[in-house]
Amino acid sequence: MGIQPEGCTAVTHDTITISPGSRFRAAMVLAIVADALQIIVFPLFVEGALSPADDILDFGIAAILINLLGWHWEFLPSFLAKLVPGVDLVPFWSMAVANVYRKSKQIAVTEEESRQQHPALKDPQG
Repeated sequence: MGIQPEGCTAVTHDTITISPGSRFRAAMVLAIVADALQIIVFPLFVEGALSPADDILDFGIAAILINLLGWHWEFLPSFLAKLVPGVDLVPFWSMAVANVYRKSKQIAVTEEESRQQHPALKDPQG
């Protein structure tokens, strides 16, 4: 490393990790905002559900949700339904995120029950 002038700081390339709870909260807030925009604001435009802004919002929300939560099959029907005029008035993004959250909680409970039923072997010397 070289010498840095006074007042300068080194740039580090540390990754920022977000807890799963924070990711789900962020995903749910984004899904609710996207659904609210599509239900309340976009129908006010002349194109309604055929608005390019509506489609761009759907592509963006799908990308962000996949980035936050990973790929889940619940996102595919939500994305496809949002492309159908009239059907996009149903809050599919919010329902998809809620279903992914519900399934993740079920998996966590099942794993915890499995750990309780099969405790690790104790050290015979300890």
